[in-house]
Amino acid sequence: MIAKRIFDLLFTIPSILILSPLFLYIALWIKRDSPGPVFYRQIRVGRFGKEFNVLKFRSMIEDAEKRGSKITIGGDHRITRSGRFLRKFKLDEFPQLLNVLKGEMSLVGPRPEVPEYVSLYSEEQKKIIFSVPPGMTDYASLEFRNENDLLANANDPQQEYIEKIMPIKLEYYIKYVSERSLWVDFCLILKTIKAVFC
Repeated sequence: MIAKRIFDLLFTIPSILILSPLFLYIALWIKRDSPGPVFYRQIRVGRFGKEFNVLKFRSMIEDAEKRGSKITIGGDHRITRSGRFLRKFKLDEFPQLLNVLKGEMSLVGPRPEVPEYVSLYSEEQKKIIFSVPPGMTDYASLEFRNENDLLANANDPQQEYIEKIMPIKLEYYIKYVSERSLWVDFCLILKTIKAVFC
């Protein structure tokens, strides 16, 4: 785990420094586009089952969760104009570099889920998945990078997620834990960059 932490910091610190002008521009765009905070915070479950606030650039209207489901679909009316662009290129996820810097997340690992859905995991799944830090990307992130569009066609997006998508994600999370290494992390980072920008 020490080597993984060093690996994370070697990528994260330079990335934050290099991308800081872009972060400032995005923050100004969000504030100009719609009322509300720059960042969106949501409670997720991390390593050892400990809850933390995951950070994202706000891509939806203020208090969006009070006006709809926790599941976001492609044509969701709560998404702002700037948010559509940020989501398309996954720029809304960049503040999670701060979660990585704080040690709450890793660059690569099982995506952190909200407590509501974690309660549906089996005890064995929890034991395996929460044995490592959650990550910004992993196998499931690559497989379901267009998850919002997939759910847009479902009659009940939340049920579709729980019954069809979440079980596959859990398999991928367990696959990552069983195969994890710095080389796997490096390859997944490269694949994620390619998937977003190519």
